[in-house]
Amino acid sequence: MSPEFLQKGNLSSPTMFLLLGFSNAYGAQVTLCLFFSFIYLVTVLGNLLIVTLVWLDHLQSPMYFFLGHLSFLDICYSSVTLPKILGDSFSPQKTISFAGCITQIYFFLCFGGSECVLLAAMAYDRYLSICHPFRYPALMSRRMCHCLVAISWLSGSLSSLIQAFLTAHLPFCGSNVIDHLFCEMPFLLQASCSPNAPLNKATLYALAGTIAMGSFLLTLVSYAHIIGAVLQKGAGMQKAFATCSSHLTVVSLFFGAGAVAYLVPHSSGSREIDKVLALLYAAVTPMLNPIIYSLRNREVKGAIRNALCRGRLQMSTTGSGIATERPPRSLRQGCSTW
Repeated sequence: MSPEFLQKGNLSSPTMFLLLGFSNAYGAQVTLCLFFSFIYLVTVLGNLLIVTLVWLDHLQSPMYFFLGHLSFLDICYSSVTLPKILGDSFSPQKTISFAGCITQIYFFLCFGGSECVLLAAMAYDRYLSICHPFRYPALMSRRMCHCLVAISWLSGSLSSLIQAFLTAHLPFCGSNVIDHLFCEMPFLLQASCSPNAPLNKATLYALAGTIAMGSFLLTLVSYAHIIGAVLQKGAGMQKAFATCSSHLTVVSLFFGAGAVAYLVPHSSGSREIDKVLALLYAAVTPMLNPIIYSLRNREVKGAIRNALCRGRLQMSTTGSGIATERPPRSLRQGCSTW
């Protein structure tokens, strides 16, 4: 189906959209396919590693409970867009059905909104841990952790459901071509020809802004209190503040990339920049999150080392053919020095 066919007529309910993506040159498609495959593979494996370490290596403090859910969200978040982008890399007709487009918007906003709220919950957890250390176990109980995670999922799901519903009921006319990598709400709103489109757009942006800006402001307030406590209590609190470095880096990447992408006006001359920015917050950030937490968190690095050590010991034991035989002393000493 050609772009010319999709551009004809005035359809109030289009059956499909055409995603232009990047260049159609064969060499560029091969490079992009390899690039997207690498990103998706690292994202899934890295976040699965974090989830496995959290649930199997007794990293059961609230911070790691939230980290496990964040990694699961990152897998879901990247899986909404990257497999479709990867499939379109070699497709001559990068089309997506109207229902598929609305579904992609729903899950993209759902997982993105849930991650916003979860990052705010993680900042609140760090605030309680540093500013109220003696009351922390009672304030951040297991029940509270489950409640915060449930709130993040429910808020993201409800907000995205309303936004997807309103977007699906906007009339579309003229061109059904979307000059983007995947279905994203701002680009669909540009194709709407409804006389009530400005009101619907204001409602949609208000919902998205409430989740994103509300979460960002709660995160800022939490870190303002943390920094105040560190400055007031001096060197004794600096070690505690160091536990926030990974979370601060992730928050800066996630909210920073999203702010640049959504707050900068989408002009026709910046389409390629829009696509690169979309990749940054939709694909690159979920890939970097487990790397950041692995490199900058001592307990996560220790869990990885313990897992590798257990694997070495198990291989040594099974290789000897005697299940009850103790592993070589050199291996046991090597693990203890890690």
